[in-house]
Amino acid sequence: MEKIELQAQARPETPVEKLRKQGFMPAVVYGHNKKTEHLALLLSAFEKVFRKAGESTLINLVIDGQPRNVIIHDTQRHYLTGKFEHADFYEVSMTEKLKATVALEFVGVSKAVKENGGILVTVLDEVEVECLPADLPHNIVVDISVLNAFEDSVHVSDLKVDSKVQILTDKDDVVVKVSPPRTVEVDLSAPVVEDVSKVEGAAEAKPEATETPEAKE
Repeated sequence: MEKIELQAQARPETPVEKLRKQGFMPAVVYGHNKKTEHLALLLSAFEKVFRKAGESTLINLVIDGQPRNVIIHDTQRHYLTGKFEHADFYEVSMTEKLKATVALEFVGVSKAVKENGGILVTVLDEVEVECLPADLPHNIVVDISVLNAFEDSVHVSDLKVDSKVQILTDKDDVVVKVSPPRTVEVDLSAPVVEDVSKVEGAAEAKPEATETPEAKE
């Protein structure tokens, strides 16, 4: 598994807003029987790592030169800009199993969608798993090319994972399915009834004569 590294430092006695202006982001790291530590790390470095790791990949978090095995447990973003403002890291034990949510990656082309105009309905985009930290997958691939007809579906039980990974999400849950295209039925045999009363009324109506004063001689 690819080793992803992120540098951090103990948070200095600096106001958070000043840290952010300097390009840093506040964060914390904690774990089972671990004391919570407050950190500062470069925002640009965190953004790059998050794109690769998400919240389900083991990260080598180096704090002032000391490496820690962590996963990104939670993040906070600015409500307007969407920029990261804070991150929580969870330090794991490499010998203890953990529970985490893993994103699903959909690949392939569904015949029912491409050729028959079906609608692809994604029900789940992540599942919960349990495994040792070293076995935690970055994502789980879902091949939708098996969806050849309307109402075909992929269930959690159909997902392929390593034998070291246990999926905790209900195996009978639907992950993705194909629904038939929506159509609007029109009864062409029904007679068309037009309201011609206004037209007839307009035809029968005659303009009223208007009197004009006679010219005085």
